[in-house]
Amino acid sequence: MKTAIATVSISGTLTEKLDAIAEAGFDGIEIFEQDFITDTGSAKDVGQRIRDKGLEISLFQPFRDFEGLPEPVRAKAFDRAERKFDLMQDLGADLILVCSTVHPKALGGIDRAAADLRELGERAAKRGLRIGYEALAWGRYVNDHRDAWEIVRRADHPNVGVILDSFHTLGRGLDPETIRRIPGDKIFFVQMADAPKIDMDLLYWSRHFRNMPGEGDLPVTDFMRAVLAAGYTGPVSLEIFNDQFRGGSAKTIAKDGYRSLITLLDDVRRAEPEIDVQLPAIPARQSMAGTAFIEFATRGAEGDRLKAQLMALGFSETGQHMAKAITLWQQGDIRIVVNEEQGDFAGSAYNMHGTSICDIGLAVSSSTDTMARAAALGSRSFAQAPAGGQLDIPAIRGLGGSVLHFLDDSHADVWKTEFGATTAGSEGVGLKSIDHIAQTMTYDQMLSWSLFYTSLFKMEKAPMVDVVDPDGLVRSQALAADTEAFRITLNGAETHRTLAGSFLADSFGAPVQHVAMTTSDIFATAAALSERGFEVLPIPDNYYDDLASRFDIDPNRLQRMKQLQVLYDADEDGEFYQLYSRPTSKGLFFEIVQRSGYKGYGAPNAPFRIAAQKRLGRTKGMPLA
Repeated sequence: MKTAIATVSISGTLTEKLDAIAEAGFDGIEIFEQDFITDTGSAKDVGQRIRDKGLEISLFQPFRDFEGLPEPVRAKAFDRAERKFDLMQDLGADLILVCSTVHPKALGGIDRAAADLRELGERAAKRGLRIGYEALAWGRYVNDHRDAWEIVRRADHPNVGVILDSFHTLGRGLDPETIRRIPGDKIFFVQMADAPKIDMDLLYWSRHFRNMPGEGDLPVTDFMRAVLAAGYTGPVSLEIFNDQFRGGSAKTIAKDGYRSLITLLDDVRRAEPEIDVQLPAIPARQSMAGTAFIEFATRGAEGDRLKAQLMALGFSETGQHMAKAITLWQQGDIRIVVNEEQGDFAGSAYNMHGTSICDIGLAVSSSTDTMARAAALGSRSFAQAPAGGQLDIPAIRGLGGSVLHFLDDSHADVWKTEFGATTAGSEGVGLKSIDHIAQTMTYDQMLSWSLFYTSLFKMEKAPMVDVVDPDGLVRSQALAADTEAFRITLNGAETHRTLAGSFLADSFGAPVQHVAMTTSDIFATAAALSERGFEVLPIPDNYYDDLASRFDIDPNRLQRMKQLQVLYDADEDGEFYQLYSRPTSKGLFFEIVQRSGYKGYGAPNAPFRIAAQKRLGRTKGMPLA
């Protein structure tokens, strides 16, 4: 099945758009008239440039306000159409989108609209062209795909068909199952877009908040299932209007679009196996068994400080790499790799970001299948020359140029082989496992990385939340594996003045700002940390006074929390305790949590935690030393 994308979906000049679309792997484009008009080339030149990129013009659009017009406006509309037909023939396009009218002089009536489309189809047929009629969600008379199909049915012309757009159907809350009643050969084109659920004017919602399938809240898989079940075999295209995308990287948006379409079609095939999706087989989304390791790039005095902090956290060094300046630190099921090697990837990551988490190892059901799915979805693989005896573990690039390694049962001996580590980590201070990893990015990257994780792994998104920083707003999106063994939060900074934004600026885009680790008894852990001289984040007394007013907490327990600087939250599922380290000069920190059925991440506490961290930071406006 061929894939396409509307040129309006991404930023840049037409040439830049074509480069990005071709590189992403699409088969064709919907060329928007505005993109052609703003280009300096003739229609024939533009058409040839498109084909030189290995692309086809799947659709020319839009042709607006055509049907149901009184004379003399009707005659003028046909004249406009003939001019567009001339242009299409020069471009080498054979299908034009005609969207349902919003013209103030238009007249209603299905038969009137059908007669206009029949005549337009007859004119198009003489040139070897086709007409696709689409119901705009805000169309004056036609705003439902069922009405659009009835008009096309009555037009009864082989060169006139219907164009279906997921937003126009799902945005109005229409049942996509009704699409199954339309003959597949009369569906001429299909456009896909998702969107977050927002209660607003349909036109404004469509023009500013569409996003890629899988990035929003609409049932796009149900829509696509109905389309393919109807017998449609033509291109599946993206038509995305999004303010964020218009200002983003054309290559990134195009790659995300291709990833979203392949994921969507694969989901349809798995949901309804009897449908012929005409897509090369790819492995299913992968389950995750947890975080196999996190790796720090560091060296020198910074490396010594990191190791001292790990010892204060109860970690013990359990292995030295057989060939590199890398040590393994363990506690419970947590493995932290400290990489001080200067000549490999970690060395370059340190040169770029300073001490930072450069690599995350994920325990997956099959590393081979994970890599195959990642490749099919356009991820970049990662490899570097292994040292003697070092295992070759498959990996791809992650956020900020970091690395994600995939380990399955076949890599069980890696720690013994490379580090000589034969034992599990000590009990330390009672840390058990990685609860979640918090990645920080600019806000305009959040949709992209949310799609990255949810298309590759079996993960569910929690509702996005706004985190209030004293100097701005940070948006946070939590993702959790179906096994709940791996969680990640994506935190989008809109300004460098927020804690998240300053972390990005100070670390030159390091991908991970903090790691949260679990304990089964946070009070025992906090007491053990205190004995080791571990410096916790100080929380003001006002916070605990407020807790007493919001929750029914035993006074003795509340006093213990205050003494140990433990934060608290609860929901209908259970309780949640949190404890934070003080941040490093660049903003990296650790979190310790205890969950008792609680599903969230302590979002209500985030403003107080951020304010406390900022009090320990440098004076506002002072540059990093």
